Amino acid sequence: MIEAERFLQERGLQPAKAETEGPFCAVDGDDGAKRERMPFADGEHVRGASRRSRHARHAGRVANGVVCGSEETRDCSHDIDACREAALRLLDAAPRPSGALRSRLLDKGYASETVEDVIERLIRVQLVDDEAYAHSAVRHCAARMMGRRGAVMELVRKGVDRRLAQMVCDEAEADGVFSEAAWELGRRTARRTAGLDAAVRKRRFWSAGGRKGHNPEVLREVARELF
Repeated sequence: MIEAERFLQERGLQPAKAETEGPFCAVDGDDGAKRERMPFADGEHVRGASRRSRHARHAGRVANGVVCGSEETRDCSHDIDACREAALRLLDAAPRPSGALRSRLLDKGYASETVEDVIERLIRVQLVDDEAYAHSAVRHCAARMMGRRGAVMELVRKGVDRRLAQMVCDEAEADGVFSEAAWELGRRTARRTAGLDAAVRKRRFWSAGGRKGHNPEVLREVARELF
């Protein structure tokens, strides 16, 4: 058989030379056929350049810790709509007082003035109610047999203003909520320590009452009656 190159020469046709320069290079495949391939760039394959490009586009969608919809880098910290949506998602996950909600939104990168605007709107439509949250949290603390001091600390930790926490806990104390919690703690301790030395039983009760933030006078009364 006449080789392909000789066949073309006999008919006055010059076979095309393999490209060695330019954007594409012709290379031999495993079957002897010519293949086109992108060249290396500065010793790195274009696949690496593609990854870098995707990474740059992703970085361009993030500004000040807030994910932006555009590929161009822009400041989203003042986007009220985005901030409101983030707040609603947080409230949907769990009830929160304004202090805790404010802290979470600031951590997400939203500007303080934007956060305050969003929280004020949520308070107006009663989606955020610090006093109602505080009353609910006090009931939860009492169910855990906590005292007034412990309840105040727990509410402040959850983001309730300290003055509001103290006011709500004062009301609960006046209603005997924490006194009943102390008695329940005493009864449970008495059941668990039945058969032990009286001094041991009192010590364990006082230790538990102190950790839960009960009034020492109330603890003394309970210990005198139960132990």
